[in-house]
Amino acid sequence: MLVKVCGATGASDIALLAEAGVDLVGLWHGVRTGGAELDAARLRRLATTARESGRLEPVLVTLLPDAARLAVAVAGSAVSWVQLHGYQPPACVRALRSAAGHALTIVKVLHVRGRDCVERDLIGAYERAGVDVFLVDSTAPDGRIGSTGEVAEPRVVADLVARTSRPFLLAGGITAANRADHAATAAHPRFLGVDVDTGARAPDGRLSADRVAALTQAWRPAAPPDPAPARPAPPDRAPARPGPEPVPARPEPAKIVTTLEESRCRRACDTASLEELSGSSQGGSA
Repeated sequence: MLVKVCGATGASDIALLAEAGVDLVGLWHGVRTGGAELDAARLRRLATTARESGRLEPVLVTLLPDAARLAVAVAGSAVSWVQLHGYQPPACVRALRSAAGHALTIVKVLHVRGRDCVERDLIGAYERAGVDVFLVDSTAPDGRIGSTGEVAEPRVVADLVARTSRPFLLAGGITAANRADHAATAAHPRFLGVDVDTGARAPDGRLSADRVAALTQAWRPAAPPDPAPARPAPPDRAPARPGPEPVPARPEPAKIVTTLEESRCRRACDTASLEELSGSSQGGSA
C-alpha cells in the first residue's frame, strides 16, 4: 500500500518524507487559501527534488477548476500524478485527460460531509471521464475542505467505495494510532493507501519525522526496509531540471476554506450531473 503526505514546502520536507519511507508527496498549487501553496517555479523545483530522491513520487494537489490551467501546471512541473481536490466536474477531468494523455494518473477527491457526498451520483461519470484513483476525504462541519483532521465514518466510506470500480485512497484524520479503526477499509481489495497531512505534523505545524515514521510503520508494518524501492507508476518524464529550491519556512497546518470559487464548482457538479445523465442515455463516452 501507498503512504502519501501532503503539504511539503521545502527540500528538507522532501528529505524527511523520503527517509521515513513515504511513497507520494502532495505539492499544493492553485490552493490560494492554503498555507503550503507553491508558485509554478517552486512546484517544478520541488517536484524535481522529490523525483531525484529515488523514493518519492510528486503529486500536484490543486483546486484549479479549469482544465487548460491544470494542463499547463502538469506540463510545467512534469508531474505524473495530479489530485483534483476541489469540486472539479467530470467535464474538467475529461478535458484534462485529453490534454495530458494516459501517462498522467488522475486522482479525484470524494468529499464526505457527515453522511453526504456531493460527488456521490457523479462517480460513474468521473470514471468514464478518466479518473484513475478516488480519494475519500472529510470536510469540516462548516464546509472547509482539505487538512481538516475530520474522520469519515467507515460505513460512509464503504458505501462510496461500493459505487466505484477504481482503486481508492483514504484521508481524513489518519494517524498512526487509528489504523485499527479503519481495518475493514484497509482490507478492501481496491484500497490503495492513505493520504495524511494533519496527522504527520507536530503541534507547531511542521512535518514531524517521528510522526511520519510512526505512520508508515503503523499502516505498512510489513514494508521491507529497502531505502530506495521503485517509485509508484513512474512514467516517461522530461529531463530533471537543476537547482533545488532553498528551504522555506514551514507553514502552519493548512486549512482550506470554502470560497466562492469552490461554491461555483459545487453548482457545476450539479449541472454536470444532469449533463452526464443525459449523455449516458444517448450513448455517452466509454
